[in-house]
Amino acid sequence: MAKTLIILFFATLFLGVPVAFTMGIAGLSAIFIDGSLNPLVATQRMFAGIDSFPLMAVPFFILASELMTVCGLTNALLRFANALVGHVRGGLGHVNILVSMLFAGISGSALADAAGPSAIVMRMMREAGYEKNYAGALSAATATIGPIIPPSILAVIFAISTNGVTVAGLFLAGIVPGVLLGVALAIANHIVSTRNGYRGRKHRATMTELRSATLSAVPALIMPAIILGGILFGVFTPTEAGAVASAYALFLGFLLRAFTFRTLYAAFVRAAVVTSSVFLIVAMASIFAWLLTYLQIPQELAKLITQITDNRLGILFILAAFALICGFFIDTLPALIILTPILGPIAYSAGIDPLQFGMMLVLNLTIGMITPPVGPVLFVIATVGQLKIERLSKAVLPLLLAELVVLLLVILVPGVSTFIPNFFGFAN
Repeated sequence: MAKTLIILFFATLFLGVPVAFTMGIAGLSAIFIDGSLNPLVATQRMFAGIDSFPLMAVPFFILASELMTVCGLTNALLRFANALVGHVRGGLGHVNILVSMLFAGISGSALADAAGPSAIVMRMMREAGYEKNYAGALSAATATIGPIIPPSILAVIFAISTNGVTVAGLFLAGIVPGVLLGVALAIANHIVSTRNGYRGRKHRATMTELRSATLSAVPALIMPAIILGGILFGVFTPTEAGAVASAYALFLGFLLRAFTFRTLYAAFVRAAVVTSSVFLIVAMASIFAWLLTYLQIPQELAKLITQITDNRLGILFILAAFALICGFFIDTLPALIILTPILGPIAYSAGIDPLQFGMMLVLNLTIGMITPPVGPVLFVIATVGQLKIERLSKAVLPLLLAELVVLLLVILVPGVSTFIPNFFGFAN
């Protein structure tokens, strides 16, 4: 059955079948061809995969992000970031990075960031004289901060795919890596801007301008504080935090009179469509991941890796390299659901902290969102900016290198992922 499963998976993937259906087709076909399992097990695994209270956080965070965008708070964050860093060399590039870091505290999604604030700043950069492919590449790279800084949809998916890790703990584990991603991209942007003569705005924002920009951004900046503060002080669970975030966004929209029936309806429809696609992927991937575990593929892979090395750091590097290669060819969400039950037991048996492994895997696969041939964020930016994917892929290379440096730090220094969760009592 294992050979049938793997062959069908890669065959359908090669034919261009959407990855959710690829996993479903491969799993169901392997069950029917082998005949040793009752086909009803596929249905059971599909529903078991989405029958999760923590997973309910996903639609709430998606809805909150949609509502906050309708409220016009993306523009407020953009104005705030421009007032803070717009005057330094490569100013609009730094604005792009800072806006993505701030928006990450609302959306938790790279694609939402790429289609929203990153796309807006990309157009601003091009109008200011930045080379169009670099503007697109930086916008794609900054969008990857979204799934790292809490709240993170990928953190929720990882937490429900393995044992011993809480959503709250993994949220906290993403704070330092997310900030480091921003710093690394800022350094890379400064170097590129210096070489190409990209300058910032002509004058530094006055105290009046800065005060005004800050006040306009406060409603958006409060949401991450509500989410993390409520979780840390035990007021509500991550799922309840998502519901509170959605309620806050609704309240804010009505308070600012930003909603009409049409815009509110459209926001709910968009959130429902995105949520449906996420849940479909989770359901189909659950069949595939369960079959991999049932066929003891993780155990076989563990034996192979331990034959190469039994060193904890060596094993972590092998797992990271394996995940990085998978990220080139498989979309992030299904790859996370498939790889977590395969690689997780190997990492835990080697003494690797689950929070460190989780953040390594999430960051690794998120980086895969800007690497061809799959690279969904690259394709979003290429479509929005009307760019050629080949030139965009070349322009993203120095930024990709900066993100790989952060990944290396996560691998080499466990405290990058574990210090804040341990400080707040979320140690594993």
